[in-house]
Amino acid sequence: MHPTFHFSVIACTAMCAAGAHAQTNVQIYGRLNVSVERVETSANSAGRDVSLSRLSNNRSVLGFRGTEDLGGGLKAIFQIEGTISPDTGAGAIAQRDTRVGLQGEFGTVFVGHWVTAYNGATSGLDPFYPTTAGYMSIMGNGSASSVDNVNDTASFDRRQANSVHYWTRPWNGVTLRLTHGLNEERPANGAKPSLTSLAGIYEQGPWYATLAHERHHEYQGPGRNDTGTKIGLAYKFGNTRIAGVAEKLKYETATGDLEQTAYYLSLTHQIGPHGLRAGVARTSGGKGASTSNIGYLLGGPDTGATHATLGYEYTLSKRTSVYAYYTHLDNERNAVHDFAINSLTVGPGATLKGAALGLRHGF
Repeated sequence: MHPTFHFSVIACTAMCAAGAHAQTNVQIYGRLNVSVERVETSANSAGRDVSLSRLSNNRSVLGFRGTEDLGGGLKAIFQIEGTISPDTGAGAIAQRDTRVGLQGEFGTVFVGHWVTAYNGATSGLDPFYPTTAGYMSIMGNGSASSVDNVNDTASFDRRQANSVHYWTRPWNGVTLRLTHGLNEERPANGAKPSLTSLAGIYEQGPWYATLAHERHHEYQGPGRNDTGTKIGLAYKFGNTRIAGVAEKLKYETATGDLEQTAYYLSLTHQIGPHGLRAGVARTSGGKGASTSNIGYLLGGPDTGATHATLGYEYTLSKRTSVYAYYTHLDNERNAVHDFAINSLTVGPGATLKGAALGLRHGF
């Protein structure tokens, strides 16, 4: 996705071990994405108005990836991707997409810590992903950037630890992707949680379409399963792209079922270096007999929310751009949707607003 810096490690591997294969196409890459923001909420967790100015990190990364030709059309692949926080200096070397696997005529198979097939199917349809204005405030029920089967049991927008992945090779524009999160965790309630995620993707010419489904086995306890199903569609004509996503999430809780239907629509238009961006997500709220809160979801009346964003981006080069956006998240009286990245921790019925000026550089 980003331009990369290529370098040879033949000399290094020769010194490390006699007869070792040389890595080919080893790359260092990264993204620095930081914004100055002015944000406010009409009700925090204590019910008070809060406004603040802040410097926000929008998932900056540093990574290493490469391949080794094993002969006969078979390649070994690897990637180590870490978090970096230009605002605080924090980071972890492999907390983002990290894998090792094989690639050949059969497709690609790998293991590691990677976004699920369900997540990756539509994230590219949100022009504000991943920032404070990202659609995960409503779509997917939050953002879980680094999780396993027990430390986030709500979000369907997730990067899954201890996961196995298989991607087919494209055929007439169609690719199938599968993720399985192994059930290594053993919670005290006796559940044996695991994750299975599927996505079919069609990408050819101006069209992009996807159908994705994900199942969380026993995340809410023994015998209870949660599911997410979504469709996404995008069409590009000239320098304009319109995209939409429809999603249904369903949870089986101790007090009954809880479900949400949500929709997202985005529009982007490029005029030379000038980019115009717009996106809006909407849910009418939680449905079902459940009295539980699962992430942002809860049942009952007045639990809907709308999140709308307008933005502008100016491309300085192939690697660098500046951007600005205004975002508005309006909760109904009992709803508690929050910014999924750089959250404010809100109370029921909160209205959230934010204005950002950011700089993004990829290498």
